[in-house]
Amino acid sequence: MKVLVIGSTGRVGRLLTEKLLEQGHTVVGTSRGEERLFESDNYNQINLNLLDDTKDIVNTIPKDVGAVYFVSGSRGKDLFQVDLHGAIKTMQAAEELNIPRYILLSTLFALDTSKWHIGDIDQLRDYYVSKHYADQWLTKNTGLNYSILQPGNLKEVPGTGRIDTNVEEMGDNSITDVADTLAELLEAPSSYKKVITMHSGKTPIAQAIGEL
Repeated sequence: MKVLVIGSTGRVGRLLTEKLLEQGHTVVGTSRGEERLFESDNYNQINLNLLDDTKDIVNTIPKDVGAVYFVSGSRGKDLFQVDLHGAIKTMQAAEELNIPRYILLSTLFALDTSKWHIGDIDQLRDYYVSKHYADQWLTKNTGLNYSILQPGNLKEVPGTGRIDTNVEEMGDNSITDVADTLAELLEAPSSYKKVITMHSGKTPIAQAIGEL
């Protein structure tokens, strides 16, 4: 499948792109720099600016893409324009281009405001607001075949290949495990039209996704 990874230069995006290429997919990554991120023959790169109008984003995305991942983020620098509005514009572009599959990386409890008092969430209020409304737009205002992955805290630690899903408490995640879980979602019918909470756990990733 030809897959667009929006945010392929980020911590999760790079690992996700590597995983998808290993699985034999053709990947189009996005970058605002000219340096080519991967040398694989199955990898191409486009300059996509999330601050552009939707019509410009539509014109930038290749027309034969079968799925979109949105794993981009402003890292707190422009949350509403990138993490919220930028994400929504890519959803609108996917619909206009008849791209059926859309996978969004969000954050744990983004849609459950009753849990926003837990841990450090209150200190990340604008980030959570951005993710909340991007998730809502995808689930309520599009006809895309979506999956939303909501991991807890991202940690630069070795992956274990094991996770828990549908979690009710805050927890940590290896960035590698998050990327591997995102890759597993691509062609997993069990994940279609679902919001999936997760953190590191005991179940092998493929099994955890298959049992959703």
